[in-house]
Amino acid sequence: MITQEQIPTVLDHPVYDTDGNKIGNARHVFLDDATGQPEWVSVKTGLFGTSESFVPIGDASIVDDHLEVPYPKDKIKDAPNVDVDAGGHLSEDEEHRLYEHYGIDWDAAWQQANQPGAGGWAHTDTSETTDMPRSAETGAGGDDAITRSEERMHVGAERREAGRARLRKYVVTEDVQQTVPVRREEVRVEREPITDENRDAAQSGPDISEAEHEVTLHEERPVTETETVPVERVRMTTEQQTDEETVRGQVRKEEIDTEGIDEDRRDR
Repeated sequence: MITQEQIPTVLDHPVYDTDGNKIGNARHVFLDDATGQPEWVSVKTGLFGTSESFVPIGDASIVDDHLEVPYPKDKIKDAPNVDVDAGGHLSEDEEHRLYEHYGIDWDAAWQQANQPGAGGWAHTDTSETTDMPRSAETGAGGDDAITRSEERMHVGAERREAGRARLRKYVVTEDVQQTVPVRREEVRVEREPITDENRDAAQSGPDISEAEHEVTLHEERPVTETETVPVERVRMTTEQQTDEETVRGQVRKEEIDTEGIDEDRRDR
């Protein structure tokens, strides 16, 4: 449960969902007029906070410097649109639609707020609270000052997927060429004259006859075989590159004009 004293800690601070995802920054806190307790918080969502979504904070908690709500980010972004500039109040129909979206029992919540001692529950009179007391905002208590407010544009960055890269291994076949020496045998006829050393071997056979002698020739032929060997390892890494982009937007501010006051006196 968030108390009124914790409202300044909530406003303009991050709001996270149940899974630790940042939803946006808290823009407004709405009170229940009957109990005076914070009931809703509007969160700036979307790219650069261009829209606001309402979230119940009855079960929210402050952790460190941010607010945690028990609802997922997608459900909060899909909440019904509510006009936060319509007098700082939620209509009964708007509140009813929000309760239905978040699965909160409307009748049970109504009965709990109207139990004895609860002070009642004004569904159609939920006040908007900023970091100033309501009396200073509304001019109550005899204070005749007018508060001038203006909007400030906060520019941030949202991380999104820009593309994908992948490594893919595939097989190609290429022709290779290599020269290798090969040997072969050729027949060479050698003639030697009859000498005293070989005369006996030459005359060992018949004087006149037919004879035949065969020699087997050999040669080398190139052969190939392949083996698989690792040659390198390839991986992908990412690195951060920082660019600058100019963001333009519109902000509103209040101006104060006077009537019936002398210009020279007003400047003094």
